[in-house]
Amino acid sequence: MTSVWDLRALLYDVCEGSQLRRGAAKARLFAQMHGQVLFLAVGTGVDINRFPTGQNIIGIDISHEMLRRAETRRRAYCGQMAFVLGDAERLAFGDESFDTVVSSCTMCSVPQPVVALKELHRVLRPGGRLLMFEHVRSRSWSLGLALDLMTLWTRLLGTEMNRDTVANVRTAGFDIVRIESVYLDIILSIHAVKKAA
Repeated sequence: MTSVWDLRALLYDVCEGSQLRRGAAKARLFAQMHGQVLFLAVGTGVDINRFPTGQNIIGIDISHEMLRRAETRRRAYCGQMAFVLGDAERLAFGDESFDTVVSSCTMCSVPQPVVALKELHRVLRPGGRLLMFEHVRSRSWSLGLALDLMTLWTRLLGTEMNRDTVANVRTAGFDIVRIESVYLDIILSIHAVKKAA
């Protein structure tokens, strides 16, 4: 059965191409990967070329078509990378399986972001890193309202532009170490950790 994400895969590279100017900020965040890495929501793999080389990465996505389109980029990566079809809200990995989890513009599209973040917390080892590049609702009343209005139609495509992802990360049990503003307070680079036991 074809999902909405399989259909969106057809235009994904065109839409994500507009984000090339954010590549340096993504690369800075991704440079903090270490150990066994989970890459959440691979998409068509547009971020793979910003990953540091030599990593051991498992990438998941809910869309078979996204993973199929990402395959060429996976094979070109200078390190170990495998793909798994999977759902962020029900990860098929054991507790404390990863040292780092990475997401890039993902939590706007997961139906239940706190559920997904709690799953990420579960599969991270104590002291593990959560590295997120996400767009969020602005605290400015005018920009926040604009994002609320945009969400009225982007929600139809599965994307919500006005989520409070920082609060959701804390609700899931993470400690936020650092937040870098990439564009105003709408696009953020978030570095969080799972508390050590």
